[in-house]
Amino acid sequence: MNNKETNLWQWISHILLAVLCILCVIPFILLVSASLSSENDILSDGYRFIPKHFSFEAYDYLIGNMAMIGKAYGITVFVTLIGTTVSLMMTAMLGYALSKKDMPGHRIFSFLVFFTLLFNGGLVPTYLIYTQVFDIKNTIWALLVPGLLMNGFNVLLARSFFMNAIPAPVLESSRIDGAGEYRIFFQMVLPLSLPIMATIGLFTGIMYWNDWNNALIYITDPDLYSIQSLLNQIMQNIDALKNANSAYGAGAAAVELPGETARMAIAVIGTLPILIVYPFFQRYFVKGIAGGAVKG
Repeated sequence: MNNKETNLWQWISHILLAVLCILCVIPFILLVSASLSSENDILSDGYRFIPKHFSFEAYDYLIGNMAMIGKAYGITVFVTLIGTTVSLMMTAMLGYALSKKDMPGHRIFSFLVFFTLLFNGGLVPTYLIYTQVFDIKNTIWALLVPGLLMNGFNVLLARSFFMNAIPAPVLESSRIDGAGEYRIFFQMVLPLSLPIMATIGLFTGIMYWNDWNNALIYITDPDLYSIQSLLNQIMQNIDALKNANSAYGAGAAAVELPGETARMAIAVIGTLPILIVYPFFQRYFVKGIAGGAVKG
């Protein structure tokens, strides 16, 4: 392929990627625009990229619950930071152990991790274990522990990266110098595994940030609501008020409540922190996925 054909394909690739990027950005622009629109405009004209009448009713409604939202944000940040750190370390250590084919029981432990990708115990047994055995209902542990039991896909991703991207001579030279497995792992393997650690950390962090299911199942105390659970509760309260107003014939009052625009504002508040953090991990993302996807 000559240079002319190469340049042509590069231009086609760039144009195609630019179109895909625009298609990914358009929904978020529409989301922000809808959150800044008037509720009446949404109901009468639908969604617009540029609001017909700018309105901060939805954000004013959320600001009225700012004390609860601030506390929920704090809980979510704490759970995300602690959960991601501990889960990432557990995943990395198990993945490193499974990357050693001479480890006793290597095939059995690898099969057990892979088995979790195909089957799980189901909701009822899981609920009974966490509430009756571990007794984590209505505690902060209910938001932390379920995510700490590691994702089998992330473990296998880390194992493949350790097997294919960590030079064996580096590990052998460390053993010759007298380093043990813990020192090799923490001082040699982890510094060389920044791409896969950032990738898995991003996956895990997003999972913790967006998690509302654990709070729905195990949390009934409003003081322990995460941001996703609280925003979901606020949305349910808005729907309940609108239904109550409609039932009692107060249709005009019901329209004044920011229903659709509040949904959009809630989505913006829940998404914005991830959009801020993601660019810092983006440069490691492709390298980590590519390195961990090679079959070991």
